[in-house]
Amino acid sequence: MTSDISLRQLRYFAAAAESGRFSLAAASLFVSQSAITNAILLLEDRLAVKLFDRKPHGVSLTAEGQRFYQHARHILDSLQDALREPRLRSRDLSGAIRIAATYTILGYFLPPLFARFRANYPGIDLDLRDMGRRQVEAAVLAGELELGVVILSNVDQRERFGHHVLMRSRRQLWAGAGHPILAQPYPSLADVAQQPYILLTVDEGEESNRRYWRDNGIAPNIAFRTNVMEALRGLVAHGFGVSILSDMVYRPWSLEGKKIEARPLLDAIPHLEIGLIWAGDGTLGEPAEALRQFLIQACGN
Repeated sequence: MTSDISLRQLRYFAAAAESGRFSLAAASLFVSQSAITNAILLLEDRLAVKLFDRKPHGVSLTAEGQRFYQHARHILDSLQDALREPRLRSRDLSGAIRIAATYTILGYFLPPLFARFRANYPGIDLDLRDMGRRQVEAAVLAGELELGVVILSNVDQRERFGHHVLMRSRRQLWAGAGHPILAQPYPSLADVAQQPYILLTVDEGEESNRRYWRDNGIAPNIAFRTNVMEALRGLVAHGFGVSILSDMVYRPWSLEGKKIEARPLLDAIPHLEIGLIWAGDGTLGEPAEALRQFLIQACGN
């Protein structure tokens, strides 16, 4: 019966889904790997579905697991907000916040956080803008924006701003199911360089890629550049090439329903860092300060 499912099991399941390995989930929660494994097995038994595909290098969510993860994440986030609510500022706080974020962050990171913030502060309006990173930086420094959410790992001279890392998202290899490169448990950048490479250019993707390829003294064999995420998913899923992208934007299926697998790389690849920036010498208004504190606490970094 689903009534036997505990919050602890949901936390263990979510940690495994987010890390891609039971051992990493166990380490992050300071429990044994067997505790994670047993919790997942019990969930699968109660739900009568397979939640993970087990592989030598780790685990990935099945389609049913992906759907269950969305429900589990909502339950855990709602509980976190309920426990935090007595410490939040007055729910009667009102006003508007001038804030901007870049395309990828708006699409894959902020919407559920903003929905939770709105539930806690219904009187605050978000004057939200879609801008490139350099535009966000300039607008924050000029006082046109109170807050910006950007790929902080791309920001030069962070000391110009007040800033805080909200999330670090690992980068992994993406390949279509059955691609020969997946036969290796930990492909290297040299292995990836032998394959046609699909490069995502949105949000300075080309600059980010160039940086870690250059640091390793290797160049990718770029077959196609695109600023459309679903185009990249389709090309990778159908075997036209591979790519390296962060877990934040990973989805296991293309629009056509073709499977995409993610695999950790042997080489050290820097994580993608998503973060807040604000004017370093300025004082935020109450609504903006409430959002800043909420995002920091909600993301737990």
